This record gives sequence, C-alpha cells and structure tokens, in this order.
Amino acid sequence: MIQNSAIQSFPRNRRISVMGIVNLTDNSYFAESRCLSPSGDTDIHRALDRAGRMLKEGADIIDVGACSTRPGSEGVGAEEEWRRLGPFLKELRRNYGDGFRISVDTYWASVAERCFDAVGDYLVNDISAGEDDPLMLPLVGRLGLEYVAMHKRGTPKTMQSLCEYGDVVEEVLEYFKVFGQKAEEHGIRKWILDPGFGFAKTVEQNYTLLRHLDRFSAPGRPVLVGVSRKSMIYRLLDITPEESLPQTQVLHLAALERGASILRVHDVAEAVRTVRVWQALYQDN
Repeated sequence: MIQNSAIQSFPRNRRISVMGIVNLTDNSYFAESRCLSPSGDTDIHRALDRAGRMLKEGADIIDVGACSTRPGSEGVGAEEEWRRLGPFLKELRRNYGDGFRISVDTYWASVAERCFDAVGDYLVNDISAGEDDPLMLPLVGRLGLEYVAMHKRGTPKTMQSLCEYGDVVEEVLEYFKVFGQKAEEHGIRKWILDPGFGFAKTVEQNYTLLRHLDRFSAPGRPVLVGVSRKSMIYRLLDITPEESLPQTQVLHLAALERGASILRVHDVAEAVRTVRVWQALYQDN
C-alpha cells in the first residue's frame, strides 16, 4: 500500500512548470531532440520549430543545450558551445518574444555570460553546480541570475564508475546543504535543486532518490526532475528511449506527488496533460 504521509505534505496549488528540451547536438540519447545539421552547425529552422511546438503545447521554459551530457560523452568546449548557441538564442527570442523563460544548459561561465549579453535574464542550468568552472557561481551571483544546481560526480565520461554511496539520499542531501552555503557566499538568492537522475547513479539508486524526493523538497527550494526517457526506464524494461514515453509519465506523476515543481521533458504535450490530470485528481469537489 502506498504511504501517503509525504505525498500529502505539499500544496496541490503550487506552480508547476514544464521545461522543454532543445538539444543543439548530434549525439543526445533521444534522437528526436537533436537539432544539429550534418555539417555540425545548428539547424536553426528545426530548433525553432521544436521550440515553437513546445510553447504551443504549454511549455513554460525552453531549455537549450549545446553539449550532450549522456553517460560516456565528452564535452565540446566553451567556444563550440557558444558557436552553436549564439545564433539560435537570438532567433528564439526574436521569433517567440518574452512570454516564456529561456534556460541554457551549460557549465561554462564564459558561455553563461555571453548568453546573458544575447538575451538578458535567463535561467542557468548547470549540471556541475559550479564545480566544473570556478568562475560560474561568482558570475551568476554578480548578474543576479536564477540557477539550477544539479548533483553529479566526475564527468559524463566517468560518472557511471562513481556510483558508490553509503546512503545515496543522505549523501545527495548533504551535497545540497554544502551547495546552499556556496550559493549564499556568492550572492545567489534564487536557485533550484536537481537531484541529477542518471548522473553517477545506478538504476536502483535513481528509484531510491525518486522514492524519497519529498526530502529534497522539504527545505523549500524548487525541485527540478529530469527523468524523461532516461536509462532508469529503458534499462529497467529492456526497451529503447523511443519506447519509454508512457513510463516517463508514470515517473512524472510520482515526482509531482513528492513535491517536484519543474519537469524537464522531451514531450511537452504529454507532460502538461500529466500535470493537469494530477491537479484534477486532488481538486475539491
């Protein structure tokens, strides 16, 4: 029987945001999200079409990344990230206005600063929580940007060999306790917590974290959950990322039950419907 104590402890009317993923890459694990041409340049038309469709479907945030962080992948470097990002970000804002938030998935301070110069205020989505570039946190604090801090170990190339924990929940919670002190030191007032599903965690550890997600929401920080089509689904069921959409929504519902405020997704329409069904389920008659 499901234990409801944690599930019932979060306000049902809290704001839930859906973050749609646009990858300016050619090797992200879900092929449909890739928007890089065979020549290695950003396919701006494809990327704009993908972003526009997501906005029509109800996305609140468009998250743009120019470097795959799938397990085993290698970085492309700050200059290449910016070469892919720069032209698209300007077109994204010019074509669709400012009625939504732009998020940029980068761990380079130099890229983050160039993005600010290009589009103004936006959300920095850093998989390293400032660990991969010591200039990132001071920059975010100076510019007054909102920030997503994610837990991981090592690099995408090495992280899946770094999955040993005494207690994965307690250790990730402690990680964010320490990060909170860093954020305060650097003047970062608005930050979002991402437990880092799929980053230096086994399939079983990912489910343990999701089972106890309410503990991450308890300190009052918004929690971002990125489980869309990930290996915690397709390896468990021996299917492909392309086949894992229904099970992604099951995990999205579980995350909402446990306090998630942002769902980072490949499939916006389905995620928005999941949010609406979850909200209707607890509506007063």
